[in-house]
Amino acid sequence: MPAEGKPSAGRRAWGWAKELVLVIVSALLLSLVIKTFFFQSFYIPSESMEPTLIKGDRILVTKWRPDPLALRRGDVVVFKDPANWLGRATVDESGLHRVAKDVLTWTGLLPEDAGEHLVKRVVGLPGDVVECTDPDGQVTVNGEALDEEYIAEGSRACGTEFRVEVPEDYIWVMGDNRDDSADSRAHMGDPGGGTVPMDNIVGTTFAVVWPFDRFGGVGNPWGDDAPSTDD
Repeated sequence: MPAEGKPSAGRRAWGWAKELVLVIVSALLLSLVIKTFFFQSFYIPSESMEPTLIKGDRILVTKWRPDPLALRRGDVVVFKDPANWLGRATVDESGLHRVAKDVLTWTGLLPEDAGEHLVKRVVGLPGDVVECTDPDGQVTVNGEALDEEYIAEGSRACGTEFRVEVPEDYIWVMGDNRDDSADSRAHMGDPGGGTVPMDNIVGTTFAVVWPFDRFGGVGNPWGDDAPSTDD
């Protein structure tokens, strides 16, 4: 019999188990709160945003832009695929692997599935007229040529002729690696004409967190001077 006043081994084990469960549940809830209201992690699956973001980067996205903070031209946004741009086939997963993946993704401990989201730069805000009259020329917004130093070296700013007036509550997006990015230009024949609903925006990229040699901030090239949805 256990000594008087001392808990048995079974009771001690049960106490440790309860504490462990409490710690795990608390960590999951904290992660969920952070993901819902503050930050979320994503994985970069392609070269379409080089050199700003490269394939394999893990990024953090702030949930505070576009709301409550205004979205700005030049922001790098993560958004839900608006019209099957990715041509994503349905893949059935089952068993413990699917449950674990869903829980970790839901709580934000695992980066979101890149097959459901895209990462591009905001080029046109609601009401903007985005145009390219020369495939080898510059993109213009409301008649003014954009200074796009972030574009990949050797990549054309336009690549194709187009003109679009961005509807209210929509944005026009393009990749920094313009010749290797199936962005708004490639979906002008889709529902929405290549524009992305503001409601589809998950947030704005503000940092690369992995790999460590890529660690750093992802800012807006025009900073406080960037036109925004508040203008």
